[in-house]
Amino acid sequence: MSDTIIESRPTAIRKDGLVGSRIKNGLFTFLKYFSLVFLAFWFVLPLVSCLITAAKTDKEYATTTVTQLPENWFNLGSYINAFKLSNMGVAFRNSAIVLVVVLVCTTLIGTQLAYVLSRFTFPGNTLIRGLFTVAALLPGIAMQVALYKIMVNLHAVNSLWGYMIMSMGTDVISIYVFIQYFENIPISLDESAIVDGASYFTVYSRILLPLLKPAIVTCVIIKGVGVYNEYYAANLYLQSPELKTVAIALYTFTGPQGSKYNLICAGVILTLLPMLVLFLLFQKQIYNGIAAGAVKE
Repeated sequence: MSDTIIESRPTAIRKDGLVGSRIKNGLFTFLKYFSLVFLAFWFVLPLVSCLITAAKTDKEYATTTVTQLPENWFNLGSYINAFKLSNMGVAFRNSAIVLVVVLVCTTLIGTQLAYVLSRFTFPGNTLIRGLFTVAALLPGIAMQVALYKIMVNLHAVNSLWGYMIMSMGTDVISIYVFIQYFENIPISLDESAIVDGASYFTVYSRILLPLLKPAIVTCVIIKGVGVYNEYYAANLYLQSPELKTVAIALYTFTGPQGSKYNLICAGVILTLLPMLVLFLLFQKQIYNGIAAGAVKE
């Protein structure tokens, strides 16, 4: 009888431990999914609020609260008015030109500069890297006075080409990312190609540049979002209505008499659509680039 009692105690202890472990795992799983749902709710809430407000007419917006649903979810009047009144077509054209030119030129300049700094030893290499570090630490707003004077002297204010050149020269972080990737690529690849008769530009363009695809994707996403959403510099240097970008067009409906938030929300939805379409079309490449860029070999 006593032997039976002694044998049953470890069994009971194991059962209690198993039940406690299941409770802990269940609690952990509940907290994990609850936090994910909670964060997703707060991230989606502004977008849902924009959709609700954009679907309301001017009269509905003036007589209802933000939480009240619109009478007609398919009311496109706010979208049409926002597109026409803000001249959104011109804004999309200018933003697309700026985005493509800046991203292409920034990628080419940044990768070439990183190639030189990482592959060649010359007097001033360390100094140049240090100057880039100092430039990255300086706040952009503190340099606007000097930058504006330079733009005026170059007659680059109120011109799309001047704004694009200015946007190309503010990407120090991407240069450091490219340098880090070049330093992780074995230099034996360069030496083998040079022995076979390849020039330095051939080594850069045909051997090393394709290996930088993860870093390029990561930097293009970061730089592209910043250029597409830029308001301060665009408003300062692009003063003509025909040069406005998407970020400036959204401020058409604000003024001393009040803000038309139903049109602003409609404009926000319109500006999100191109980026959403691009993300849906290239989401596989974006995820692969970010995942590969997060792993340092």
